[in-house]
Amino acid sequence: MRASFDLQPFQLQSVGLRRHRDRGRDFGRRLLNEQRRPRTVRANPRARWYVVATVCVGAFMGQLDVSIVTVALPRIGADLHAGAALVQWVALAYLLVLVCALGPVGALADRIGRKLLYTYGFAVFTAGSALCSIAPTIAWLVAARVLQGLGAAMLQANSVALIAENLPRRELASGIGVQGAAQAIGLALGPAVGGLLLAAGGWRLIFLVNVPAGIVAIALGWLLLPRSRSLVRSGCFDGLGALLMAITLGALMLLISLARAPLGVRVGLPLAGQVSLPKLALAALVVAAAIALLVRERRAPAPILDLGLLRRTSVAIGLGCALASYLVVFGTLYAVPYYLSASHASSVSAGLLLASLPVALGIAAPLAGRAASHVRGALLGALGLELAAAGLLALAFSPAGVGLVAGLTIAGAGLGLFMPINNAAVMAGAPPARAGALSGVLNTTRGLGTALGVTLAGLVYGAAGHPAVGRAGTPPMLAAGRGFHATVTVLAAIAACTAALAIRASRSGRADGERADGGHAEGGRVEQGLVETEGAKAGRAEATRAPEQVSAGAQEEISGAAAELGRATSTSAGRLCTPGTRARSLGAGSGADPVASARSATGLRHGRA
Repeated sequence: MRASFDLQPFQLQSVGLRRHRDRGRDFGRRLLNEQRRPRTVRANPRARWYVVATVCVGAFMGQLDVSIVTVALPRIGADLHAGAALVQWVALAYLLVLVCALGPVGALADRIGRKLLYTYGFAVFTAGSALCSIAPTIAWLVAARVLQGLGAAMLQANSVALIAENLPRRELASGIGVQGAAQAIGLALGPAVGGLLLAAGGWRLIFLVNVPAGIVAIALGWLLLPRSRSLVRSGCFDGLGALLMAITLGALMLLISLARAPLGVRVGLPLAGQVSLPKLALAALVVAAAIALLVRERRAPAPILDLGLLRRTSVAIGLGCALASYLVVFGTLYAVPYYLSASHASSVSAGLLLASLPVALGIAAPLAGRAASHVRGALLGALGLELAAAGLLALAFSPAGVGLVAGLTIAGAGLGLFMPINNAAVMAGAPPARAGALSGVLNTTRGLGTALGVTLAGLVYGAAGHPAVGRAGTPPMLAAGRGFHATVTVLAAIAACTAALAIRASRSGRADGERADGGHAEGGRVEQGLVETEGAKAGRAEATRAPEQVSAGAQEEISGAAAELGRATSTSAGRLCTPGTRARSLGAGSGADPVASARSATGLRHGRA
């Protein structure tokens, strides 16, 4: 008699395992792909400003963390039994990783999604903050700061790109101005908030407060940020280029840090006796890595650093102006406290006086963004730099009391007028699919400008204030006044020269725009294999007004764009698309739905919100 077995329980168990496996895969895909916003958010007419608000959270947290940690360094060294040479790596490791990772992270975001990397940037930053708060040793703390710096790079590399992708050009300067205000407020509040947290719970609390704020920011990014619409689809990520960029910037930052002369220390003439073998080795490494990077990026099919963008005069000069403006800001913020210390001002009063510059910058930045849509932005930005130069000269001749506050306020307001306009002009020169890479480079100028400003202020202050420059036996207060006068005068000259460059950049930007318009007038525009026709532009403009609720007029534009795409791709695909992208150009000739193709071209792809 043959025994019979009931296989149904085993079959049901197998089905259950497959379901669990499929659910796991689906969950993994959801974590590794950008998700749609809730329908209520997509339908809100001010949804684009929710993007700006979310970006401002990251901007505020990043600047607040930098200024808070600087205040806590002495307490950290005492608690962890670390000397000054080790403790400085708590700040330096964060800045090194931030500057080195901005460019590669921005280019990576252009491929896998800006929302994805920005949201996970909050997660990495929060995890790093939690690890910092429980650090038992200085080595643990430095390693956690490296992780925190990587998270900050993921945030900063995508911040301006997210604003540029989701705001129309007429509102771009306004959005960047609001972001600049958030950064300035974080920078201004850092010392005060850091002092309160140190008094309330010690240095660990300054890292611990980032954890609940980071969790809320992750939720905001997941719910309020739209999915990326313009991504690079061709070529592979340039890993070698990313490595060479990190080596170049890292060695440059270390070289700048080693070249820094401590304020108030006898350094003799500028750079006298400051040359050493490690500095020469770092300088040689910077030059060699930079040359290798340029050679690599000229040959790479999908470069990290798009040299074509940097050849545009408006973009190149705009980046240089951004670097100079950050140099002026942080050079001033570095020199003023040392002068006030020599004047025997209390730490509380020094902090309040110093806060007048970032507060004025934070107030002026969003106002400049709004005014840029009504007046000529280049003239307003140049006026702002001249105003900053005037404020710094006022500091040079009246560095006490009301004169100090007025000079810092005028300088901050002038820089606030310039920065959002200049950053918006730089981002306007990038194609949408390269917005992340250019945003990363733009934010890299902030880190380099910070390091250069501190180094330049240290060298000028120390050299001009040294007793050997004047006569022997110079009183310390007189030496400090001489050094401060020379420092702010040099910074004022840099601001004035940058104003002239800003005007030239605006003229070059108009010329580039006219050439671009002439080149695109006949056949539409090609961006990574997508042929965008005039009908598609109209449909995309409608999508900007109502991202998910497409009106009947937009449906007609889509239909018209579909027909136009059929005609355009049949005659232009072979001429405009590369062989690798020809087969992907909107499904033309492959039986693809023409309406879906039109949606892809106009940015109305289902769920891209």
